[in-house]
Amino acid sequence: MKKIIVTLFLITIIFTGYSQEFNKDKKLTRILFIMDASLSMNERWEGMRKFDKARELMLELQDSLSNIQYEENLQVALRVYGHQSHTPPRDCKDSRLEAGFRYENIEYIKEVLMNIVPKGTTPIAYSLEQAAHDFSDCDDCRNIMILITDGLERCDGDPCAVSVALQKKGVVLKPYIVGVDLQVEIADILDCMGNYYNASNANEFKQAMNTIVAQITNMTSIQVNLLDTDGKPTETNVVMSFHDNFSNDIRYSYMHTFNKKGEPDTVYLDMLSVYNLKVHTVPPVYLDSIKLDDTKHNIISVPAPQGELLVNIKGNNPENKKIKCIVRKSGLLNTVHILDADKKQKYLTGLYDLEVLTMPRTYFNAVKVNQSRITIIDIEEPGDVIINFKNPSFGTLINEHGKILTNLYDFTPDNTHYRFRLQPGYYRIVYREQRQTSSMNTGEIKFRVHEGKTIVHNL
Repeated sequence: MKKIIVTLFLITIIFTGYSQEFNKDKKLTRILFIMDASLSMNERWEGMRKFDKARELMLELQDSLSNIQYEENLQVALRVYGHQSHTPPRDCKDSRLEAGFRYENIEYIKEVLMNIVPKGTTPIAYSLEQAAHDFSDCDDCRNIMILITDGLERCDGDPCAVSVALQKKGVVLKPYIVGVDLQVEIADILDCMGNYYNASNANEFKQAMNTIVAQITNMTSIQVNLLDTDGKPTETNVVMSFHDNFSNDIRYSYMHTFNKKGEPDTVYLDMLSVYNLKVHTVPPVYLDSIKLDDTKHNIISVPAPQGELLVNIKGNNPENKKIKCIVRKSGLLNTVHILDADKKQKYLTGLYDLEVLTMPRTYFNAVKVNQSRITIIDIEEPGDVIINFKNPSFGTLINEHGKILTNLYDFTPDNTHYRFRLQPGYYRIVYREQRQTSSMNTGEIKFRVHEGKTIVHNL
């Protein structure tokens, strides 16, 4: 009998644990409700005080959130303003976090709401500023504010400026504002703070809250077409990063691919952001201010035509692979990419200037990259040159191209043995031993480097 009781007890614990296990596959979503409990919330609305009716509808919403809390990996908190001090006089710091973020605090929030009495002023901007501290640090959380109010700022603050600042800092995504029985001109003012919903009656209030929760918990499908020069979505295998338009925080990163039908694959984003898209081609392509429509499958088209470029160092010497190439857009100074020799790399179609870091450097201007083709740049194999100084010396290695002399390397007395990989061509070394004090003791040798050959000079 004792074993049976213990077994039943363990089963109860196990199933209780499973019932409270949140969805770890979803980011933690934190919703902060900011509730207006100012004196004006005592006015009549739908046959009741505004606050009583709003509270009644809020209690219904909390029950709904309780049912999806673990499934959606959701935490809820409550901040209230205008409920601690009577007005007049105005207390413009009358705002307090009444319930912090936890998984199992909805019943407590409902209890708090039942004990709130509207009596103060309306410090919206101050409440938003303080609300920023209600969210503890979390690099992978979706922070959302839902403000429920029946009036405007009464404490000379600027709620719109505060809201924008919080979004740019990445503290919260674009806030939601639900206006309780507001006049149209007041509603227009609040619209600047975020996603505004005007509730002239209880049904509109409930509809607004349901819409907000649906947007918070639902994902919207999006397909990104990467277009070639013919305007067809044939490009793929590129990283796409979706950034929040306000804060530039990275919300999602995906590797573009095709589905089984040979079409650009579908990814899912939430509705809480306006997005800036960066397609990580070389150079990257951007598309800003993407607004999603949750009523349809969103298709975004981005021109991203690509071809391939290969800098081919002739010969089989493994050292060839260590040579780099600086790639710039033709006629521009900014570096687009550093390319490894003997590695095919995709670039957007167009003209590029190449600076290959051979010794001496090799330049190619206005190299054309064509759609879906490989542009190959062949470079002669370097030769190996070994220089041995008998005594410590000062000197310079010079490349000779016709009448043009270009310094390549300065020798110092600290070393007497050197090895270089030089491009085929003509060179000279001008030097003087450290112990010699006259310029007349200068020595000079001239030599030619052949492709893939090794030469040794003992000086």
